[in-house]
Amino acid sequence: MAEPTSPSMETLVSLAKRRGFVFQTSEIYGGLSGFWDYGPYGSELAKNIRDSWWRAFVYSRANIVGLDTAIIQHPKLWAASGHVATFADPLVDCRNCQHRFRADHVADFETKDLAKYDAALKDKKCPNCGKTGQWTPVRDFNMMFKTYVGPVTDDANVAYLRPETAGGIFAQFQNTLETSRQKIPFGIAQIGKAFRNEITPGDFIFRVRELEQMELEYFTAPDTAETEYKYWKDFCWSWLTDIGLLEDNLQWYDHDAGERAHYAVASTDIQYRYPMGFKELYGIANRTDFDLKAQGQGSGKDLSFFDEASKSRYVPFVIEPSVGVGRLFLALIHSAYTEEQVKDETRVVLKFKPEIAPVKVAVLPLSKNEKLLPLATKVFQDLAGRYRTEYDETQSIGRRYRRQDEIGTPLCVTIDFDSLDDDAVTIRHRDSMEQTRVPVSKLGATIDKMLASF
Repeated sequence: MAEPTSPSMETLVSLAKRRGFVFQTSEIYGGLSGFWDYGPYGSELAKNIRDSWWRAFVYSRANIVGLDTAIIQHPKLWAASGHVATFADPLVDCRNCQHRFRADHVADFETKDLAKYDAALKDKKCPNCGKTGQWTPVRDFNMMFKTYVGPVTDDANVAYLRPETAGGIFAQFQNTLETSRQKIPFGIAQIGKAFRNEITPGDFIFRVRELEQMELEYFTAPDTAETEYKYWKDFCWSWLTDIGLLEDNLQWYDHDAGERAHYAVASTDIQYRYPMGFKELYGIANRTDFDLKAQGQGSGKDLSFFDEASKSRYVPFVIEPSVGVGRLFLALIHSAYTEEQVKDETRVVLKFKPEIAPVKVAVLPLSKNEKLLPLATKVFQDLAGRYRTEYDETQSIGRRYRRQDEIGTPLCVTIDFDSLDDDAVTIRHRDSMEQTRVPVSKLGATIDKMLASF
């Protein structure tokens, strides 16, 4: 069998549009930079990613609970967290062509010292016009989207679309701790939308202005934070490989003191080898006690924890593993994409793990013959309640197999004319293309075993 290939971004964008994974937002109006819509199969794939993460990080543990906080929080929350003052990217303009860029992308390094960018850019060409050294001074650009709550658009009514989901978790720390009857250590998980006014969104769905985050804030005693940090690093790596990412496409990137946030004593990224090179996929950070202290000071509430066992009070440290649904979506399609020669044609197949695949089973009558359709419909109805099942009776059976290969469907069930006599159907395996004849009465049990064997 062929190994997964390394497709270009153009190949992935084409497949995503052609097969209904991702569409450009407002495409009929020319699109909107930094925003994308997930199509019929993309929305299923994204849902499966979220469900897998929730099972692994929440349902499998007794000390992690979920939360769903509002997109718009009190503006004082973002002032306390530092987002109002410091949530910024370095912005620079080319004086020659007036295009704007992130300075770290042009300089090809990251730093908190804007003067270092100014020095480095003197010898850098503009990616748009090619002129060298025609740069404005680098300045910070706050990426939060500003809005107003209520009918009056004045400073008293300013609010922000949340730039991350974590803020709402910290604000609800005390309520969640009390109502869930947890003790330290425990975690709060959340999946939700966040908004960042990126200077230069790009690379398809990798860098966007509306994103979906899967975040865990794990609260622990200060003296166990380092151990928990190492644990969650290992767990995140294992989960990524379990759902189908190839280890050869993953690497660690530890942040040095000049790169990590001021409140973090340690932070690292699991990077994925995207078509544009290794880029951040999963971030894990030891945020110390900064968040609860900051929100406690900003609100005037005591967010410390009293440990009955040690009879001591402390502000918990926070370990935060955070991953974006879109970036993981892109990595999974890239990892799954495979081209292989079958006779005289190239077969394109997405080799998703079954739990991630948008469709688990496709029911395909051999033709639209009216004698086959009642049995095919019955088989579909029997399976549809157990798996995400698709029914397709249009075009030749070969074309329908190829279509299911391209959306990553693990199994196809074909109803042919022999089925009318032997009450059996043929199951086609996506990866091997082998076909197995199975009685209809044993179809569900057989599919269960075959899905488990991928």
